[in-house]
Amino acid sequence: MGEEGEKQQKNKKNEQEKNKLHEREGSLNANVNLFASCSFEDLGLHTSVCDQLRDRMGFKVPTIIQGQAIPVVMSGRHVLVNAATGTGKTIVYLAPVVHHLQKFCPRINRADGTFALVLVPTRELCMQVYEILQNLLHRFHWIVPGYVMGGENRSKEKARLRKGISILIATPGRLLDHLKHTSSFLYKNLRWLIFDEADRILELGFGKDIEEILNILGTRESGSGNDNNKVTMLHTASFSRQNLLLSATLNEKVNNLAKISLENPAMIGLEGNTSNDLKKFSAKDTKTLADSIQITNLVQQPDCSAGDYRLPIQLVQRYVKVTCGSRLVALLSTLRFLYERETSQKDARRTSFQGFNAERSAVLLCTDVAARGLDFPKVKHIVQYDSPGDAIEYVHRVGRTARLGEKGDALLFLLAVELDYLQELQKHGVSLDEFPLQKVLDSFPLPRGWSRRKVISLDLHPWVTNLQKAIESFISSEPQMKKLAKDAFCSWVRAYTAHRGELKRIFMVKKLHLGHVAKSFGLREQPSLVGRSFQMQLKKRKREHKMDNSFKKRRMAKKR
Repeated sequence: MGEEGEKQQKNKKNEQEKNKLHEREGSLNANVNLFASCSFEDLGLHTSVCDQLRDRMGFKVPTIIQGQAIPVVMSGRHVLVNAATGTGKTIVYLAPVVHHLQKFCPRINRADGTFALVLVPTRELCMQVYEILQNLLHRFHWIVPGYVMGGENRSKEKARLRKGISILIATPGRLLDHLKHTSSFLYKNLRWLIFDEADRILELGFGKDIEEILNILGTRESGSGNDNNKVTMLHTASFSRQNLLLSATLNEKVNNLAKISLENPAMIGLEGNTSNDLKKFSAKDTKTLADSIQITNLVQQPDCSAGDYRLPIQLVQRYVKVTCGSRLVALLSTLRFLYERETSQKDARRTSFQGFNAERSAVLLCTDVAARGLDFPKVKHIVQYDSPGDAIEYVHRVGRTARLGEKGDALLFLLAVELDYLQELQKHGVSLDEFPLQKVLDSFPLPRGWSRRKVISLDLHPWVTNLQKAIESFISSEPQMKKLAKDAFCSWVRAYTAHRGELKRIFMVKKLHLGHVAKSFGLREQPSLVGRSFQMQLKKRKREHKMDNSFKKRRMAKKR
């Protein structure tokens, strides 16, 4: 190894040491701002529940949002919780539910049916909540957890419901199906109705399903709305339904759901209501603690669309500017860089989710289905190869890292014509620094036969040109891969035309060189047949764009 190589290695080692130091400092500062100055026992939770949280699940102390919300939830009041992603909202409702159920005398049994119902937007989140609940119930074997969700065998679910499930996690569509058609599904003793990731549930189009579910169960009444399931509460002298709504973002749809499902609720987690100055109380003082925390009654939901988004302070956010033709090479190079940095320091969605969580080192390629609620404790990097739609989706995507005080990095790929998207994020207080891609590429050792030279454009970098040639050669030699690449290209272009509102002026197909876009899919030539449906869709978008412009001109003329 030459003198220059030794010098580069030494500089790289020094840079790594600096990064480790910054990570330790960042993690320490994040923990100070994330965790409350009290214990789970101080919140009034049963000792056995606290032991499970601490010994089996590794939660030493509550987060601020847990410290604020758990005593209020335990008091029986309807609650709306708004908090940044990765702050432990799942424990906010599961711990109080388990606390109360394990105290019922005589003990509940599965023949009593369902006492708590948790609604989640996706199958992956359903499985995640179920696994957390299983850990929490380890000592309480008589409380039976279960789940129903789309894509599972309905007959097996029906059999489990017939036997009885104490705490049920469900996706809206499948739950509604069982409420309508599974007569053995007992929910006569339902005490808790919980909407987790409520904003995402509504965004996915489950609004009508939720209304039907509320009509069947009853929105706020004691007991349930179905006459066949209305019986006297077995385990408590006075039964009152408690509804909880948890959401990382607030909008008009969430507000409407809160109005029809919550009665005189406490709102926890809005700006100004967050404080880690929680006094220490004994278990018998839970109600006092709940009253001492800053709580706001929900009178009129504020419009948070123009406000600042709340992201973990330890999250490092950056963007990388690339050209169409070098996007794929830039992605592979970035993944290599991130892998080297970390090492120096199945087809089914359910199987993929569980398998990824179990791996020591892995890359998960995913759509926005993984952008909400899912907790991957080991994930340190989020790479957005395609820009999200609305700016709020950016928040949810990057929220898969920097959770519970851990360090995290987020990288957003942008084309030169898309840089105005940074201004959209800045409107909400989200600021990104530029990622030094050129410096990263220069740090890679060049394979034999590659010559290192100074370049004025990233596209001419020897690493980019040689890797791009290798990718194109591989794609062209494999017919099946070539077909997949062409299909992916067509899908990507269609999706690119589907941006709405203000984003249409940023993400415009006519600004792109489709031949260069094709290169980002490893294709040497742009596919000649894009498809008639796409052509019609593109023409429709152009007509809409012209109509929008003419409408704006008429409005400006009237103002004059």
